[in-house]
Parts: sequence; structure tokens; C-alpha cells
Amino acid sequence: MSLAELSEQEIIRRNSLNELKNLGINAYPAPEFKVTHLSKEILDKFEKSPEELQEVVIAGRMMSRRIMGKASFFELQDAEGRIQVYVSRDDVSRDEACTMYNTVFKKLMDIGDIVGVKGFVFRTNMGEISVHAKELVMLSKSLRPLPIVKEKDGKVFDAFTDPELRYRQRYLDLIVNPQVKDVFIKRTKMINAIRQFYTEMGCLEVETPVLQAIPGGASARPFITHHNALDIPFYLRIANELYLKRLIVGGFNGVFEFSRNFRNEGMDRTHNPEFTCMEVYVPYKDYLWMMDSTERMIEAAAMAVNGTTKAPFGENEVDFKRPFKRVKMSEAIKEYTGFDITGKSEEEIRAFCLSIGLNVDETMGKGKLIDEIFGEKCESHYIQPTFIYDYPVEMSPLTKMHRSDPGLTERFELFVNGKEVANAYSELNDPIDQLNRFKDQLALQERGDDEAMFIDYDFVRALEYGMPPTSGMGIGIDRLCMFLTNSPSIQDVLLFPQMKPEKVATVDADEKFIELGIPADWVAVVRKAGYQTVEALRAVENPNKLHQELSGLNKKMKLGLKTLSPDEVKSWIK
Repeated sequence: MSLAELSEQEIIRRNSLNELKNLGINAYPAPEFKVTHLSKEILDKFEKSPEELQEVVIAGRMMSRRIMGKASFFELQDAEGRIQVYVSRDDVSRDEACTMYNTVFKKLMDIGDIVGVKGFVFRTNMGEISVHAKELVMLSKSLRPLPIVKEKDGKVFDAFTDPELRYRQRYLDLIVNPQVKDVFIKRTKMINAIRQFYTEMGCLEVETPVLQAIPGGASARPFITHHNALDIPFYLRIANELYLKRLIVGGFNGVFEFSRNFRNEGMDRTHNPEFTCMEVYVPYKDYLWMMDSTERMIEAAAMAVNGTTKAPFGENEVDFKRPFKRVKMSEAIKEYTGFDITGKSEEEIRAFCLSIGLNVDETMGKGKLIDEIFGEKCESHYIQPTFIYDYPVEMSPLTKMHRSDPGLTERFELFVNGKEVANAYSELNDPIDQLNRFKDQLALQERGDDEAMFIDYDFVRALEYGMPPTSGMGIGIDRLCMFLTNSPSIQDVLLFPQMKPEKVATVDADEKFIELGIPADWVAVVRKAGYQTVEALRAVENPNKLHQELSGLNKKMKLGLKTLSPDEVKSWIK
């Protein structure tokens, strides 16, 4: 990358890097820098035990500084917060010229640089707990300027809030918006609480394949790839259900997995094509037992994240204290539409969907039609945690028939803030029934439903060896984290959410500019002036102004290129 392609600040920082090298200072040293304290620890400890902080070593990013003659202050940000550092010329310098202070600190260090500080803790005359630097070490030179976020009297100005930039450059988001880090710390606390809950229950955490020959366990459109060695298509996992049930067949007394799943579907505020799901399967249990255990697990997770069962989300406050409300699927639809789906045929349900303006078509079977009704007319009403249970058989191809109503299955979904969070069954363990339901899904595929399930004959074979009565549950980790951290978008709880490719401006090759008569070493300067295409350059109306601009860049950037005449520049755009 030539200097002409860099911003003024980037050029200054690269020049500073070169000057550091000339002074014999490695801006990217290899040896371990042994940190003894973090900022929060110092701030918490100083009041009680200041004598224990007479020798501290801290490291972090320089976020601001105030240079004041022989002494200065800067703010250092580490993993736990910020702390002020006091730098005195006579304390950090080791030569008569005071190079470390006068040259390195004042001129060659920049906001965003990562530095190490050795010193002691004291309180300034203004009452601020600070580290008095006895030694200053450059640990990593920042070559790009940070966005400037100003703060005064507790108010933030010019905040780094553009979602596109925040999600695409999460590393920058974490630097300048330290509160973002809290969301991901809470996410880890939530996952650890769930893991602990099922481990203490006696379940074993396992790992199952991400690449699968048959994408099973859910109704979803899969991502397809190709296995070169086997020369066959493979699918990225849409769910881990069928593999976990194979382990129950094999004799495990309960298994669970935090899995990365992939569904080639839409992206919106609550959906990402790559997401984290936790699924658990426990033998000799049913969906009623699973409702009880799911309540207890989510309550424990809420307490681990927030120290309370109550969590604000937008305008609502959700209370995850058990017991959760429980409503039958048919009762929910009847309450909010007046239509009773019990005993209705596919044609009757489709007619009702059309009568209330739902967008349905002939490829949708009875299960999808009912799902459309519930999703459009009922879901949004369930703000507080609510179990919707006893689903029609057409909606649940992997679920055991209801013990007392043959038209229903023993299934529930948990809804929070109008969105599904968890899905659970009394698992189907009749291999003949399972195969027939797979075949029903195949018929839907033939009608054009690209989300219908594939037939997994190996899974049917596993069931033929006998799977004990089992209950299973899957919970969306990302969505639960949204609700526990008051995050309005799923992108806010994913460190690196899926994004559209970054827009790249149209840029002509250097050869096209050279064909106009532009000297090769001036092409980068022309680009620096903002002309990335020959067409844009030819559209210039004032060639004299362009000449002045290019000459100014040559001088300002100290490029030393041969001077151009106004007539030369004019000839490019004739």
C-alpha cells in the first residue's frame, strides 16, 4: 500500500513507526510482558490496601491523553475498564535528552497504541486514583486512528453507533464501546449456567458432526457443500437431534450439546443463518417433565446473568421466575382468531387462512398452515414466558403421539417476547411410525416444500434396535441471550454476525490511467485525490483546480514526484 492511498493520520502513524525503529524501539516486541494487576482490581483495592499497590504492572490501550509540559496524563483501557496514568518526564526518561518522554511519549505515541506501564498507585490532588509511571513500554503501535467518542459529565457524544460498522468491525466496536463486552460476558455466564445445570443433572456433554450426509432433525433449508475425498454432497448441520437420539439408543443416561447450526434461510432481527442451539435428551422422561426442568434451567440462567429473574427487554419487563404459563396450541389459536383447528381438514384450514388474508399456497401442508396461523395471529401476544403445548401431528414429524388425543403430539414450545425460544417433545421412538412420518415429509418435498425433512434410514435403523421413552428439548442460545441482555437484535449477541459482502467501489486498473498519459508514479496520487475511474477523471470541469490539488498532495505527502504542468493535466481530460 503506497502512502498516496493512506489518510493523513495513517501516514503520520507510519512515520512515527519508522522513527521508533530509528530510535531502536521495537513497536511490536516479542517477550512476555508480565501484567500484575487490572484496572478494576487497582480501583477496588486502593481504598482498603494501598500499601499492596506500591509496585504494579499494567497494560492496555491508550484512549486519551493530556500533555502538560514536564508531566502528562493518559487514560489506559484494559480488559476490565479504564485507569488514569501519570507520566513524569524525569521518571520515565533514561537520558539527558529525555527521549522517552519528549520524543516517544509526546510525539510518537498515539491514541489507540497498546502500552505497558510499571509504577505505583497514588491519588492525585483532584482525588483520582492513578498509576504513577516509572517505566513506559511500547507494546503495539496502532496504525489506524480510532473513532473519537467524546464524553462529558457522563454524556457520550459522537458515539460509534453505526450498526453496519459495529457488526462488520466488531474489534473496533469492542474498543470504543466497552459496554458491548458486557453482553458477551453475560452470554458466557448464561451458557456456563446451562452447562452446569445439565451436568449436575447427570447428563453428558457431547459433540456430533457438523457435516452431515443427510440434514435431519428439523424442517429447514440446508447449506450444501461437497466432500472432495468422498466425492459426494454434504450438508451443514441444521440440527443435531438425530445424532443425540442415536446416543440415547446407545445407552447414555442423558446427553446435551451446544451446537452451531446452519440454515439457508432469511436474515432479520431475530434470525441469523448460523446460530447456536443447545439440545438435551433424557431417557425415561416425557414432555411434562421437560417443561418443569426447562423452567428451572432458564430461571437459573437468568439469575446467573442478571442476579434476578427479571429482565427488561425494550418496553417490557420479562420475569423468568417459574412456573411459566401453559396454553394448548388449539386454545391459543381459538383465543386470538376464533377458529377451532380441532378436527379440521387441510382444505378447511387453508380456506380459513385465505379468509383472514394469510399468504399461503398449495405447497403448504396442514402443519405449515397451522404454523402460519399461529405465527401471524398468536405469537406476538406471549410476552411473558409461556409454554404452548399439544401440537397437531402434522406439525411434528419427530414427536410421539399424544397419550390421550391421537390427533395431537406431546410437544411444547416456549415463547418469550412473542418469539419461540425452546422446542421440546416426548420423542417418537416407534420406528414404524417414524418411517411413515418421514415418508409424509417426502411427499411434501415432492409438492415443492424445500424445508421438508429428508428420510434418514440409518436413524430409523437405530430406532429399530430400541430407544427408551425419551424427552428432548432444543433452546436457541442467541435468542435467549437477546432477552436476558436487553439486546434488540440477534447481531448484538453474536460477536461476528453474518453480513453482506462489504461494498467495494468501482476502481479502474492502473493501466487505464496510464493510457491517458498519466505517469505511472502519479496514478496513486490521482486516486488519492478521489478519482478511482477514468470516467470520473474525464468528468473534471476545472483542470487547473485538479492540477493544484495534485501538486498540493505531492508537496504535503513529501512524495518528491516530478512536477506536472497544467497543460499535462489538461491533456488527460480532454
